[in-house]
Amino acid sequence: MLANIIGGFIVILIGINLLPVVADQVYNAQQGNVTGAASTIVGLTTLFFALGIMSTSVSLSVGALRNAGLI
Repeated sequence: MLANIIGGFIVILIGINLLPVVADQVYNAQQGNVTGAASTIVGLTTLFFALGIMSTSVSLSVGALRNAGLI
C-alpha cells in the first residue's frame, strides 16, 4: 500500500519536473514548419502529458487505498 502511494508521488514529482521541458519542446516545434491542424495537435501534447501524469498518479493512489480497504 505504502509503496503504491510513494510511487504515485514519484510519478507526480518526475512529471511536474518534466512538464516545462515538454512545453518548451512543443513551443519550439510550433515555431518551425508546423502549421494549421498539425500545429493544433502538437499544441495539445502538453495537455495530454499533464492528463497522463494525473491519471497515473490517481490510479496508483486509488489502487493503494483500495488494497488497504479504505475505499
